[in-house]
Amino acid sequence: IMHPEWSKNATIYEVNIRQYTPEGTFTAFESHLPRLKELGIDIIWLMPIHPIGEKNRKGKLGSYYSVKDYYGINPEFGTEADFKRLVSEAHRRGLKVIIDVVVNHTAWDNVLIEQHPDFYKKDSSGKIVPPVPDWSDVAGLDYSNPKLREYIIGMLKHWADPNKFNVDGFRCDVAHMVPVDFWDEARTALEAMKPDILMLAEASKPELLLKAFDFDYAWPFHSTLNDVLLRGAPVSDFKKSW
Repeated sequence: IMHPEWSKNATIYEVNIRQYTPEGTFTAFESHLPRLKELGIDIIWLMPIHPIGEKNRKGKLGSYYSVKDYYGINPEFGTEADFKRLVSEAHRRGLKVIIDVVVNHTAWDNVLIEQHPDFYKKDSSGKIVPPVPDWSDVAGLDYSNPKLREYIIGMLKHWADPNKFNVDGFRCDVAHMVPVDFWDEARTALEAMKPDILMLAEASKPELLLKAFDFDYAWPFHSTLNDVLLRGAPVSDFKKSW
C-alpha cells in the first residue's frame, strides 16, 4: 500500500458540524478554516454529513451514525453546493477533507430497506436485525451480497470523485465489523480513481492495514502507552504490543 505523502505526520482534526457553531452549518464552519490552518491542522475529518434516520431514532436529534440516505446531505447543515464550497475552500488553503462513512448499518428508513431488503442481515425468521441488539436505531448490512458491495463502492466513489465532491478520503465507522476483503476491494476501486485517497479505520485489526487502510485507532497500543507512562509497566511492553 502506498500511503499518500500528505498524510505523513499530518494532524487530523475532527469536526462535529452541528455543534461547532451556533448556526450548525457548513457555511458557518467554513469561516473557521483560516484559524484551523494557522493552528497547524492538515486534515479536517467531518462527522457524518448525511440525513439522519427518523424511524426508531434514539433521542430527539438522533445519531449521525444512523444514515437515512448515503447520497444525501443533512439539510440542517446546508446544501450540496455549500458542502462543495467547504471542500474547495479547505483545498484552497492546503487542507484535506475526509468524511465519516457508516457502511456497517443504516437507519431503518434508509431508502435501501425498501429498495434492497436483500442487502440486510436477517434472523432465522427472515426479519431484518440490528448489528448489535443495543443499536436499535440501525439495521445491519450483509456483505455476503455482492450487489451491496457494488452499491457501497459506488457511493464512496461518488463522494471522492474529483468532478463531484472531491473529498480526500474516509474515516470508516466500526471498520472491524465489515469484512476485510470488502475494504480491500473498495481501496482498489478508489485508488483507480484517486491514487492518493486516504483511509482511516475505526478499528484495531492488523489485517485492515495490509491493503485497505492507512491508519487505524491502535487501541491496544494506546492502552500500552498508558500502562508504561502512567502505571509503571516496563518499556518492553511497547515491543509486545507492536
